[in-house]
Amino acid sequence: MHNKQPLTEQDIFNLRKAHNIFPVYKMIDTCAGEFSAYVPYFYSTYETENESFISNRKKVVVLGSGPIRIGQGVEFDYSTVHAIWSIHKAGYEAIIINNNPETVSTDYTTSDKLYFEPLTVEDVMNIIELEKPLGVVVSLGGQTAINLAEPLHRLGVPVIGTGVQAIENAENRDCFEKIMTALNIPQPKGQAVYNVEDGVTAAATIGYPVLVRPSYVLGGRAMQIVNNEESLKNYLQTAVEVNISQPVLVDKYINGKELEVDAICDGTDVFIPGIMEHVERTGIHSGDSISVYPTFSVSQKVKETIIAHTVKLGKAIGIIGLYNIQFIVDDTEHVFVIEVNPRSSRTVPFLSKATGISMADIATQVMLGRTLREQGITQVYPKEKSRWFVKAPAFSFSKIRGIDAYLSPEMKSTGEAVGYDSKLTRALYKALQSSGMTVANYGTLLVTIADCDKQRALPLIQRFYDLGFNIEATTGTADFLRQHGIRTRTRQKLSEGSNEIFESLRQGHVNYIINTIDINKTRTHFDGFEIRRCAVENNVSMFTSLETVSVLLDVLEEITLGISTVDAE
Repeated sequence: MHNKQPLTEQDIFNLRKAHNIFPVYKMIDTCAGEFSAYVPYFYSTYETENESFISNRKKVVVLGSGPIRIGQGVEFDYSTVHAIWSIHKAGYEAIIINNNPETVSTDYTTSDKLYFEPLTVEDVMNIIELEKPLGVVVSLGGQTAINLAEPLHRLGVPVIGTGVQAIENAENRDCFEKIMTALNIPQPKGQAVYNVEDGVTAAATIGYPVLVRPSYVLGGRAMQIVNNEESLKNYLQTAVEVNISQPVLVDKYINGKELEVDAICDGTDVFIPGIMEHVERTGIHSGDSISVYPTFSVSQKVKETIIAHTVKLGKAIGIIGLYNIQFIVDDTEHVFVIEVNPRSSRTVPFLSKATGISMADIATQVMLGRTLREQGITQVYPKEKSRWFVKAPAFSFSKIRGIDAYLSPEMKSTGEAVGYDSKLTRALYKALQSSGMTVANYGTLLVTIADCDKQRALPLIQRFYDLGFNIEATTGTADFLRQHGIRTRTRQKLSEGSNEIFESLRQGHVNYIINTIDINKTRTHFDGFEIRRCAVENNVSMFTSLETVSVLLDVLEEITLGISTVDAE
């Protein structure tokens, strides 16, 4: 009796099917019982009467992205809704499974039918057993939906668009590396490790600093840059549970420019509406970066390399529909691929709006069997727009207690805003203001900079000084700035027994804070954490990336020096 293998998810499903143990679906009454109405908006319950009318039409099910959370937000809802419209237009009955009350996809007027159910194998299979669709679209609901592809496939459900093998090719480390090697496309050196000892050995071989993350992560969760063995051991023992079924990826950290593309592949041809460049260098999650279309600082040669890699990878992985690739370009213009996401990404709405190309619509038609050429798309990369489009992240640090506002490879933003203009600085200004930042061109700047960043930060602080800002800094930074001719007021840290920085922030005397830390040192940055928390709680604009500071200065100089009036429109 005790030697029996535990039952699998598949076994339980087959057992329920054999005994006809399935829920029925009740209609959500949107009229509060006042009127008799059929509203195609359902929830499940184990009862007797089923209120979901089953039609004879051909049906396609689209999986949403579930509840909004950090790392996976309403951007995926955009692709889901556009796909539903395209499926409907193609003559199919369009069914959504999603359970987020705050999104458009769960408005019962969007699809032919809405099942307000959790995105689990059991709940999805119950609906599939009832509706018997042609198949399920899993590549538009972010990582939540794509994670269901393999278990649904095992239960015999056809996956429409990018299939299970293609998802495996992109997400399984070994499969992906074989494809990259065969295509001769460089990627940062890396290794999947299954225990602490292997992790230490791998990092020593690859060379510090390394980027460590669990495989199959959502929004860069638990991702970190580590620069020594002590930090790595601490990460592997406390931040994640590394084991044989949950490997941790250890990659060489390359400090360079980060770019990304969203593209569509139909198995034969590839269409790339645009290439986006991040303002912040590598080490900050793409969802937390300021993203610009078209690119603003890379050469034509780099763009051509990115396009070539995107075309090759889409075909070799086996993508049918949308996919996203993130790239690093180092200082010698070598292009590396960080990762390929075989699904819609959070930048699809931004790029669609910037280029005027409805990517989700085109991709859905591809998934339903209509090629890019049949849709009249013959160019791989269309002519770039003459306007600048900037996506700026929005954060909710003040509402989330205990979170560190320092930007890292783990995503922390909860929204985004877009600004566009014929001038890049004006587009940046609009995006920053719309994301909730107070853009002031006068006042006080508080600076606390890690030793390794001081030389890079100096010309930026000089620019604030030249604009007439008062400069305040913690002891080490203040000494350094004074040595370089910048009048600076010293502010004592909490660890030095003073509360003056916090009082100054609470009283509204500081307009901006620049705070950087040294990833090479074991993280004991208590002072920095407290300053960052106090800043966000008092709505003071704070920067932990010097690249973001640089673009802010471009905006401030334009406003202040009167080169053009940014807010003239």
